Amino acid sequence: MSEITSARKLFGTDGIRGDADALLTDELVESLGRAAVEVLGGERTRMAILRDTRASGERIETALARGAAGAGADVKLAGVLPTPAAPVLIAQYGFDLVAVVSASHNPYADNGIKFFGRDGLKLSDVTEAEIEARMVAGGPVDGVDHHGSTAELLGAEDDYLRALQERFAGLDLSGARILLDTANGATYRAAPAIMRRLGADVDVVFDLPDGVNINAGCGSTHLAAIGERMRAAAAAGNSYDAGFAFDGDGDRVLAVDRDGRVHDGDELLALAALHLREQGRLPGDGVVVTVMSNYGFHRAMEDAGVNVAVTPVGDRYVLAEMLERDWALGGEQSGHVIDRGFVPSGDGTATALLTLEALRARGGALHDVQAMEKLPQTLVNVRVADRGAIEGAATVWAEIEREQAALEGRGRILVRPSGTEPLVRVMAEAPTSEEAEDVCERLAALIERELG
Repeated sequence: MSEITSARKLFGTDGIRGDADALLTDELVESLGRAAVEVLGGERTRMAILRDTRASGERIETALARGAAGAGADVKLAGVLPTPAAPVLIAQYGFDLVAVVSASHNPYADNGIKFFGRDGLKLSDVTEAEIEARMVAGGPVDGVDHHGSTAELLGAEDDYLRALQERFAGLDLSGARILLDTANGATYRAAPAIMRRLGADVDVVFDLPDGVNINAGCGSTHLAAIGERMRAAAAAGNSYDAGFAFDGDGDRVLAVDRDGRVHDGDELLALAALHLREQGRLPGDGVVVTVMSNYGFHRAMEDAGVNVAVTPVGDRYVLAEMLERDWALGGEQSGHVIDRGFVPSGDGTATALLTLEALRARGGALHDVQAMEKLPQTLVNVRVADRGAIEGAATVWAEIEREQAALEGRGRILVRPSGTEPLVRVMAEAPTSEEAEDVCERLAALIERELG
């Protein structure tokens, strides 16, 4: 195939993602399904496919299954499910491979494919490169004695819900009022269902997917609507205990309180870490976050005696560090929280339930419980000629050290090149927004003079 010329041209940081029609053609997707099976197990591979609610999902699912079955795999179609259902189905049925057809928080016109292996983890860079190499090789499948098959996997959603119910068996949500924004995406049935099973009074918005409205003005990247609904309910004297907004594939969540204030992944992680440690359920008394985590998070964890490990941005780095340390909790500001006590993947629904478990233990609504004091954060992107030149810019780093010394014990500075654009990102956290903005402004001006 001419459109694939070298390793990892297709796969990015989270599978393959792009325009559903221009990138994910039937030919490419079928070739991908065949190559994945050949690399990961060959004939008689047991594979499942799940997807979100995009209009292109069924077409891509069909082409992927056709390619996999052509290589001898027996493929089960699980239908619309959140991404974190993949490791649940692997544990339940012993699948060798699960493919998720989704583009997460992207607009409906995009779609994507990511794979989970038999260990319940997303495939490594090396394995993805092997799949791409096999696609480049192309050609007919040789020596396949077993004719693959495709069939529906009945009851897959119930399997996922049952796993959640077992994980949160001790959580009684009777009397709790919860508002959910399911982004017209993969959580539109599962998230309300599990919360109602656990006794909550649940209202749901953006739960009528039509193939094109996923993430459209809703979900974890568009919080205005759920925030307004939360404020309106409080003004009417009928407050919700918490609101939760998911992304399109259900592996992320952000929370909103009755005042419409957003609680990001740092705040949810802080609440979860303190709760699990109090319960004696935080292995290593530690949590993994990325370099973008708020300084207030680090101060709260230090005060509570919780260990913190820091990784580069990206959930794969967070999970790798968790596995290395044998810790169970980690995540990102975006609301991608991993609780290995459930699955080794971000799960928005499980994160929402863990948040509610912590709130119930404290006897309060989201508005009433504060696990950390979030410092104001300012981020500035500086366009430069060569983003890599920042590494050797001695004058810039000397000034960064001086500014950091002035913030010692009160805030922090993070300067890093973009991974994809000619930009240097400057982030500052300080006790006030004004101080954070001033620091960023001074450093951005210096970087522009030195590297622009």
